[in-house]
Amino acid sequence: MKIILARHGQTTGDIENRYGGDYDDDMTELGQQQAAELASRLAVYSPSLIYTSPLKRAQQTASIVAELVGVEYQTLSGFKERNSYGILTGLTKSEAAIHHPTEVELLKDVHNAVTGAEDYEAFKERVTKALLMVLGHSSKGSAVVVTHGGPISTVVREILKLGETKISDCGFLVLQGSGLSDLAIESKMGVEIRT
Repeated sequence: MKIILARHGQTTGDIENRYGGDYDDDMTELGQQQAAELASRLAVYSPSLIYTSPLKRAQQTASIVAELVGVEYQTLSGFKERNSYGILTGLTKSEAAIHHPTEVELLKDVHNAVTGAEDYEAFKERVTKALLMVLGHSSKGSAVVVTHGGPISTVVREILKLGETKISDCGFLVLQGSGLSDLAIESKMGVEIRT
């Protein structure tokens, strides 16, 4: 089976240079165009299932993809972005640097948790459980998961053991396998992996 992990399109927070995480912002007009392009790329995989994070930007992307490929989507909260920014969430990066410089410094290591942030290990466990659920319900065909950079990076870092990632808006990974132990990347677009 194939699982396609796709990131949402460009958001208002992206262009405003805000700390996102679980900041629930909307997609921009460009983000909507990116989602339509994503849908045309994913149509070749004939997905039978689409899952999405509960955050608006992922829901909006999933809605566009679902409409264009003709498949319903359902929300799977395990793929919600990590609240990695805690008290910095929603602040512009310049505001955060002025008002919370110590917290900003903590962000240099993904395993750190700033005040009010979700613990990394709890996040990793949540994403792993969600991925197992998709594997359990998607034994045939392919499934799309519209999510965020954090969950995709966690799968690459913790499950595939391949290193760190940089994921563009509507970038995606196509994974092949039947369980966590045999998952492998079949192809990727807009995703850079650094070992």
